[in-house]
Amino acid sequence: MPKLSKYDAIIVGGGHNGLTAAAYLAKAGKKVLVLEKRYVLGGAAVTEEVFPGFKFSVCSYVVSLLKSNVIRELMLPKFGLEILPLESTFTPFEKDYLFRTSDPDQTYKEIYRHSKRDAETYKRFGPLMGQIGMAVRPILETVAPNPLGINFSDIVSSKKLLNHLNHLSDENFEYLCKLMTMSSADFLDEWFEFEPLKATMAASGIIGTFMGPRSPGSAYVMLHHYMGDIDGSFRAWGFQRGGTGELSMTIARSAEYFGADILTSASVDKVLTKSGKACGVVLENGDEYEADIVISALDPKLTFLKLVDENDLPSDFVQDIKNFRIRGSSGKVNLALDGLPDFTALPGEGPHLRGAISISPSYDHLERGYDDAKYGNFSKEPYMDIILPSVLDPDMAPPGKHVMSCFVQYAPYNINGGWDDIKREAFGDAVINTLAKYAPNIKDIILHRQVLTPQDLEDTFSLSEGNIFHGELTLQQLFSLRPAVKWADYTTPIRNYYQCGSGTHPGGGVTGSPGEMAAKQILKKWK
Repeated sequence: MPKLSKYDAIIVGGGHNGLTAAAYLAKAGKKVLVLEKRYVLGGAAVTEEVFPGFKFSVCSYVVSLLKSNVIRELMLPKFGLEILPLESTFTPFEKDYLFRTSDPDQTYKEIYRHSKRDAETYKRFGPLMGQIGMAVRPILETVAPNPLGINFSDIVSSKKLLNHLNHLSDENFEYLCKLMTMSSADFLDEWFEFEPLKATMAASGIIGTFMGPRSPGSAYVMLHHYMGDIDGSFRAWGFQRGGTGELSMTIARSAEYFGADILTSASVDKVLTKSGKACGVVLENGDEYEADIVISALDPKLTFLKLVDENDLPSDFVQDIKNFRIRGSSGKVNLALDGLPDFTALPGEGPHLRGAISISPSYDHLERGYDDAKYGNFSKEPYMDIILPSVLDPDMAPPGKHVMSCFVQYAPYNINGGWDDIKREAFGDAVINTLAKYAPNIKDIILHRQVLTPQDLEDTFSLSEGNIFHGELTLQQLFSLRPAVKWADYTTPIRNYYQCGSGTHPGGGVTGSPGEMAAKQILKKWK
């Protein structure tokens, strides 16, 4: 039970951003209460024992974008942060495969056997994307200014950003403009010729977004996924020991260490307001808690269309939130296995099972999946991003057994006729049948499976329309427009009501950035 009758700040939602904001505010000496709807913390970054003995990172499953300063400032290693590197990407196709690793020489040789030209180009491409990513980072780590504002801080922020862009080299500025506007396929076509290489790289541009690789804007999503690092290793991906939920728990332990209170099974019904100012919350069970400020870590739809009365908000703002594109396009299939998958193109156990496995043999494979979704169906042969967590962390499964995480694109929220049990199982079957084309033994080793549709993600994890980023990462929904013009600085039209979820700048992923930046901005304005 909460220790106090009134808090300095109440945070609605115990996902990783809400917990991050709580930790920073508590570290600054504020009395903080976090209220989480579910019995377990983490939001979509959660670990659960779905089947006896088998632990799954149920939704979010990899770590890369978590900010290094957040790790340092919240002392996360002290509380259990341990990221195991995913050192490779394995792309099987009909009679061969592509296997890229963290070893540049090995990757060069692997690409060389498919295309000498691409092997040479790849050596230049990686560093260039790293440079572009580093060039974008200052923008992502700056509170988005109000482009219509005239206050001093907005003018200063805008000037700093313009100066930053002015200092980019001509080449980097050109590529940045292309990445902000082009499709991932068109951008990669300017560099490479080997189709499976291009398709696998382009796939990061469609993750969590209702676009295909040939859709303008997908190049930015690809860039977004290039901007992560682990301990300074740029473009590195990893798996938190114990699953992604354990990462959330490290942040929760940090928040509690600094003095925050955290309450689970505490579903907030509405935010209380008085004289146009937030002053507390009421739970679905009727319990009320007072606070000087309230912060929502939920997506913009829930933050403004559910937790507060629309009549308390400007009508143009309400319309902006209703227009905010939040279409879910992803599903998740988690498998409990009796053994390891055996890929025809590269049989047996080996290092290719210790990293990511990408079912992305061609642009056409990705585009056909998108075509299905455009017309209201799940992909018959979907793109999948797969990892085997138990290969990296044996404690995720019983001895000799394994767990497999399959992130799946596409599964539209607005499917023809709506989602039901029959469609859910058919979607799961499509995933397994597609995977069996590359690993024929997969059907024989499945002990249990969990299939999550966008409807399930909404119902269970409070992700509106099942959108994993709290809103699509499209140009019209980034920076000063996320989630609405004039309100990208974590404030809202209601005084003392703030936002810190992935639907705010700089967007989705397990970054901790919205929570960190919101908390620091709130502390600057605290009166």
